[in-house]
Amino acid sequence: MHYYRIALLLLACTSAGYLVAQPVTKTFTNEGEFTSNCEGPAVDADGNIYAVNFAQDGTIARISRRGGTSFFITLPKGSTGNGIRFGDENTFYIADFTGHKVLKADLETRDVTVLAHEPRMNQPNDLAITRSGHIFCSDPNWKDGTGQVWHVTPDGKTRLVAERMGTTNGIEISPDERTLYVNESVQRNVWAFDLAPDGTLTNKRLLLQFEDGGMDGMRCDSKGNLYITRWGKGEVAVVSPQGQVLRTIPTIGKNVSNICFGGRKGKNCYITLQDRGCLETFKAKNSGREWVMMKEFTDRK
Repeated sequence: MHYYRIALLLLACTSAGYLVAQPVTKTFTNEGEFTSNCEGPAVDADGNIYAVNFAQDGTIARISRRGGTSFFITLPKGSTGNGIRFGDENTFYIADFTGHKVLKADLETRDVTVLAHEPRMNQPNDLAITRSGHIFCSDPNWKDGTGQVWHVTPDGKTRLVAERMGTTNGIEISPDERTLYVNESVQRNVWAFDLAPDGTLTNKRLLLQFEDGGMDGMRCDSKGNLYITRWGKGEVAVVSPQGQVLRTIPTIGKNVSNICFGGRKGKNCYITLQDRGCLETFKAKNSGREWVMMKEFTDRK
């Protein structure tokens, strides 16, 4: 009788909408190691993960495949990292949201240089990169609820390619490099643009609008599905190239800020949690686009 009553109670709670989806993710690094600006992340050819603002803002940590965290570099004075993207096996780029720059870091020497400094940038937030090294940078103005997108060439020249948008945040390129995706955190919109080889954006169209919750970073898998972090909602949404929500992955923390793919087959997802100050992880069905790119970089050698 006792188990029967419990079953009835669970059924009633489910019908009333009281049960909350249980987390699918697992804690990957120790809670509280990162500041509330915990972001990044990106994976190198050896499977190490890099995330910004370790212990204090302005730093970058390296995390082993088993979750061991260690200090990697300190950014120049006045710089604070946000999104990270690898351009090849030895180079990664950092969106510097306080310095209005895109920084370039050498994995072997740990030297940090300036790829692009654009005073007209509001607050460089996240990065997307093509195989040939063309970078796209989301650039929100949180105070005004507006945003824009910049194109940065491999030699550091900047060009504004999308303006008069909402609070641009997560940004990604499709596996065939013909589409650029940008989301707007406050407005809850996900936009798609046709992407030309020279970086020009055309044919802006609404892919999806969420009814609630925020958005932050997003990444594509190798099949072109978008993994969108839902900041404040405590989940990652998997969205098809046609804008259909295929799956939602509940997380332990609520403020999910960004995501990357890694692991032996590129199917391990690592997410940064700003309310927990750590990373969580879960398994995806497909490998990540950026993981495939890294394999291409190393196979060329």
